[in-house]
Amino acid sequence: MNRITEITRRGIFDAIVAANIGWAGRLSETDFLSRIFNLKLIPSTDSRFSDAAGDIWQHRVNNNDWDDNWIFYDDRFGLMDGEDDLLLRFLCEMIHPVVRSDSESQSICQIFNQYLHNDGFEIVEKMRLSGKPVYSARYIWITATPGIRAVKEVLGGTDPGYITNQITRMETAVNADPGLAIGTAKELIETCCRTILKERGVKCSDTAEITDLVKLTARTLALTPDDVSGKSKAEEVIKRLLSNLGSIAPGVAELRNLYGTGHGKVAGAQGLDSRHAKLAVGAAATLAVFLVETYNAKVV
Repeated sequence: MNRITEITRRGIFDAIVAANIGWAGRLSETDFLSRIFNLKLIPSTDSRFSDAAGDIWQHRVNNNDWDDNWIFYDDRFGLMDGEDDLLLRFLCEMIHPVVRSDSESQSICQIFNQYLHNDGFEIVEKMRLSGKPVYSARYIWITATPGIRAVKEVLGGTDPGYITNQITRMETAVNADPGLAIGTAKELIETCCRTILKERGVKCSDTAEITDLVKLTARTLALTPDDVSGKSKAEEVIKRLLSNLGSIAPGVAELRNLYGTGHGKVAGAQGLDSRHAKLAVGAAATLAVFLVETYNAKVV
């Protein structure tokens, strides 16, 4: 079963066309394809020729009556619905140093990865050949952030489309677009708090800051340290944890303001990478799960 979906494949092909990228680079199309396929073993679609090498020459060199990007949708080569490895090898060959220059290859690789990350793949430098980068593809193990399922279960019934979109956006953006993942993590906390407050009949301002939303939700659920009584060691730990609970929201909000989506940045500003996005998403999910599960327990 292929992990790279038709949506991703079409997105990559459309991006290549939109950017006017010649898939064969500095090579002829037959020379480029011969690096991947044995064209003598692939049948011709033109009865005048015995193999693909012949009809490619006829329709791309002699007559030039095929579309420039015919290869993407030619069933013989399977780029649209063939094995993932075949597509990935094709993309890696497109940015091979024999095919095009370093600077062009790097920008094209970034385009590919914007789409491939959504399905758990990325193209990276594997080795150097005469000082030039040679690329290969690898699978990225994308796992659900702990607690995300609980958020879906508790909040999904309120507005399943909106919640699902937020969660899906976070999960897919952690690697592909860390800034978007951080921004969405903040939105998830806000959605969680506003949903609980609405269910409890507690009014809050539409412009309330995330820190105020979390504090109001905590008071509504009796989650403040003052709500814990007793002198046992366990109660002291719970109080400390509840005190720290509120720091997650402003921390995620600050990350979002500095590096996430939602605010304009100075041109050339550097963002964070996926490990920081995972931290923000994981922290937001932990807080959201604790709040919604506490709400659920009190309702029962």
